[in-house]
Amino acid sequence: QVQLVESGGGLVQAGASLRLSCAASGRTFGSVAMGWFRQAPGKEREFVAAVARSGITYLADSLKGRFTISRDNAKSTVYLEMNSLKPEDTAVYYCAAARSTIMVKTTPDSWGQGTQVTVSS
Repeated sequence: QVQLVESGGGLVQAGASLRLSCAASGRTFGSVAMGWFRQAPGKEREFVAAVARSGITYLADSLKGRFTISRDNAKSTVYLEMNSLKPEDTAVYYCAAARSTIMVKTTPDSWGQGTQVTVSS
């Protein structure tokens, strides 16, 4: 398994930007696919974005154009750049890892502890 630690969450106003980071350890970073999920109060956890070992990225359709995922293998870190934030983006954001992109999008085997993002109107 991979140990994951998120950072970068906070309270921002609508329209602002935030960049979340997720530092990984415990397994060769380049051998895992990475992803981000979020869970808003009273809602189920939902897929946000994923980046394959090759660097190919995937985004939830509703977030395309505002969110970007990237990875830095030298730093064993995955990033989620969030722009034009809306109050409905308020959630706990979780980093995830798995052996493949399909797995990281559906059944990750490693999770971070989550970081809170709150967007005020």
